Parts: sequence; structure tokens; C-alpha cells
Amino acid sequence: MSDGSVQQRQSQPAVPLLEEQRVGEILAAVPERRHWRYRPRRVGMVWRSRTFRLAAVFTVLALCGLAILALVRDQTGTQGFLVGLGLAVLPVPLLLAAFRWLDRVDPGPWRNVLFAFAWGAFAAALVAILANSFATRWIATTTADPSNADTLGATVIAPVVEESAKAAAVLLIFLFRRREFNGIVDGVVIAGITASGFAFTENILYLGNAFGQDQQIGTSGVVSVTAATFFVRAVMSPFAHPLFTVLTGIGFGLAAASARRRRVRRVLLPLLGLVLAMGMHSLWNGSAVFSPYGFYAVYAVFMVPVFGLVTWLAIWSRRRELRTLAAELPAYAAAGWLSPAEPLALSSMRARGLARDAARRQYAVAARGSRAIPYGPGWSPAAAPGPAAWPSAQAAQTAPQAVAQTAAQVEATAKARGKAAAQAVAEYESFATSLASLRLQARRGAAGPDFTDRELELLHHLWQRREVAAPALTYAAQAAGLLRPHRLPSPPYARPFPPHAQYGAYRNAPAPNPGPGPGYNPYLLPQQPPH
Repeated sequence: MSDGSVQQRQSQPAVPLLEEQRVGEILAAVPERRHWRYRPRRVGMVWRSRTFRLAAVFTVLALCGLAILALVRDQTGTQGFLVGLGLAVLPVPLLLAAFRWLDRVDPGPWRNVLFAFAWGAFAAALVAILANSFATRWIATTTADPSNADTLGATVIAPVVEESAKAAAVLLIFLFRRREFNGIVDGVVIAGITASGFAFTENILYLGNAFGQDQQIGTSGVVSVTAATFFVRAVMSPFAHPLFTVLTGIGFGLAAASARRRRVRRVLLPLLGLVLAMGMHSLWNGSAVFSPYGFYAVYAVFMVPVFGLVTWLAIWSRRRELRTLAAELPAYAAAGWLSPAEPLALSSMRARGLARDAARRQYAVAARGSRAIPYGPGWSPAAAPGPAAWPSAQAAQTAPQAVAQTAAQVEATAKARGKAAAQAVAEYESFATSLASLRLQARRGAAGPDFTDRELELLHHLWQRREVAAPALTYAAQAAGLLRPHRLPSPPYARPFPPHAQYGAYRNAPAPNPGPGPGYNPYLLPQQPPH
């Protein structure tokens, strides 16, 4: 290693690391479950009720949804509304799938996705329609020039109003779901999904009006106004609105990754992203106004390259998240919290999928009463915990009720056990990703004063699922070719984990924890330290 890299590492702020030898003392300090999730600062006593907050958000979005649907239906008519709705929904699965794919490394909760889409489709769209209509009428009345009012409304008013309305969803999640907003990828995903919802409602309006024009002039088929509008909005530019708002999301993502002491930067970066989004939106809207070929010129010369650049940035940020896992988690492997192969497997999306599939298959095999091939061909038991750490099937083999089970019941039980094991591995991967992200924030000075509590909580969750996930991830690292001879760890960290049943750290009953499935409780507090 060069001297420059050594000096750079020494210049990084020191982050404390919890050692496995103190596991009893550490895990005994884990707070009760109701204190695990950190909430934003509350304003007013009424907001202390989580039910009230959820009901308030749902009510506001529902009222906005009813209002915007009524307005759109009033402008397009019933037939136009139904046609526009049917055509506008077609690109939505593609957009949502693309943004969820970007978020696979550390996926955010579905409640954030649903909130962002609903905000864009209902609240932001309602604000945009009302504000744009009011501003256009005001300009037309003031200047006595309706054509100029439409031009100014499309190129100046609409970009400012629409991008501000969509940015509000990103701001709300950034403020009130701060633990789930860690970087550029999170900003891109939330902003893109919000804009996808906005584009969905806007497409209903445009396609419904186009269908009404076709009915008036009597055109249909590929030469119709509806077909042309669908081609431009859903085929050529389905990512137009997401592309604008993603610039705002990138600003919030950079702010989230900045140190807390850099307050000016954390304020200016989102504002800069919002201004860029407004500028690009204005250029896009004005391209069809000032020149008959301006739309194609802006589309080819500006929109496509910017879309490629933003796509590259999003994918690069996604890969950077994986590199963060490979860089931060070995410290926990050296301390004994993880096996040596787990950081390698967790930093590979292919190995993650292999681990989930392996756990599902192995637990299903165990539930059927067979352990012939725990993780498939090529699996070496010496690379991970031995048979004592596998889920026990003796109870299912010897219990009287097991004898009377039909083949269908056994298969259903096997599938349930396999699904529960795969879910446990997926949760383990998610918590490990959050742990690496938290440690990276600590190095940057952006973790906050509750770093130790959050680290303890994440280690608590990992320890509970260690028995299930550790052998699966070790197998996945080997199957994916990530364990090379020169990367094999040396003792003492090459030792396998002792069986989970011997730890007694996460069970309140004398019987060993059977793992995922019936009787599995992932929230039992520790009673005694492991030996």
C-alpha cells in the first residue's frame, strides 16, 4: 500500500467498532422494540400519534385524488377520461420497474414508493393544474394577449410550479424519513417515482383531450391525434418528467451524503437541483413553441445525452453502494460479527440472489426430512457452519402428527419454511447494507449523534438472522466465484460459527430456536452472552 493511501486512511475520522467479545454486554443494552425506530422531531402533541399522521396523509392524498380526477374528467369527458386512463397506465410499470431496479441494493420501503407516486399523481398534479390555469388567465387578462399567455405559461409558469410541486414529495421524505434517505440513489428513485405519478395524471389529460379532438374531426387509427400523442408522450419521452425531477433528487441525495456541519451545502445543493430541473423543463416545453423542428432538435441534441448521463450516474451510484459494502463490512468480519465471506457475497447482487435461493432450497429440503444436498452441488460444509447449525427436522420426523400429514401438507410446510428462510436472508442483506451505509456516513461526519444506538440495533437484527443467513451467503460467495485462494482469510477469523442453539442469546425458552418458520420469533431479547 502506498504512503498516500496510508495517510488518507489515517486522516479519516475514527469510527468506534463494537467487538464480538462484548456481545453479552452490548446486546443486553438493546432498547425495547418500540424504541428501535427513530422518528423525526414532532411538532405539537397531536402528531405524537402515528395513526393520526397516517390518516392525515391518506386523507389529504385521497381528497387531492378525487379533486384531480374530477377536474380531468370535466375537461376530457367520460369517454376521453377512460381512454386516457387506459393508455396512460401502460408506461407506468416500466417506469416503476426501472426505478425499483436502481434501488435493489438498499431498497426503500414500499410506503415511500406509494407516497411518492400518489403525491405526484394527485397532490402535485392538482397544484399544477390550478396554479397553471390561474397564472395563464392572469397573464392573458393583464397583457390582453391570450397567445402570449399560453407561451409564457408553458415555458415559465408551468416548469416552476410543476417542479416545485414534485420536489415537495422529495423534501418531505428527506425530512421525515431521513434514515431511509442516504444518497444519490435514494434521491433519484424518490424523485423519479414522484414524477412518474405526475406524468401518469398529465397523460390522462392530454390523451383524453386528443381522443375528444379525434371524435370531433372523425380521425382514427395510426393517423389519429390520440396515436400521435401517445407516441410522443409514452414512447418517445416516457422519462421526460422523471428526468427533470431526478435533477432535484440528485441535489437532495448529495445533501444527504454531506456532513452535518456543512449546512450551507445541504441547503444549496437541493436548490441547485431544483433550478436545473426547472431550466430543463422550460427548455423542453419551449422547444415546440419557438420552432417547428425545435422539439426534435432539443430531443436529439439535449434530452437524449442528458438522459444517458443521468442514467450512467444512477448506475454508478448503485455500484458505489455495492463497493461501500465491500469496503465497510470487513471491519465487522474482523471483529467476529460476520463471516469472512459475507462482505464479498453482500457486495454482489448475483451472490445475494444465490444466497436467498440456497436458503429457500435448503430449508425446504430440511422440512421434507432430507439433508442430502443442503446447498446444491459443489457445496462444501467446511466453508460454513456445520450440520449442527442447520434447521432441525427431527421434530417433524418423530412427532405423531407428522406421520399423519399428507404429501400436500408436507410440501406446503416445506414451501413455507423455504420462503421464511429466504425472507430472513433478504432481511439480513438489507440490515447489512444499512450498517455499511451507516458506517460510511460516520466516516463522512453525517451519521448524527445516535450512531452507536443505530449500529447496535442493526447488529442486533443481524445476530438474530445469523444462523440462517451466514451459511447461505458463504455458499453464495463460493458459488459465484468470489472466494479466490489469495483472498481466503487466515486464522483466527477463518473459524466457522458455533451452532446458534449454543449461544442462547436470542431465545427465552430452553429449546433451541428452530429458525424461520413456525415458532420463529426474530425479536427475542438476549439473556446471556455467547461462549
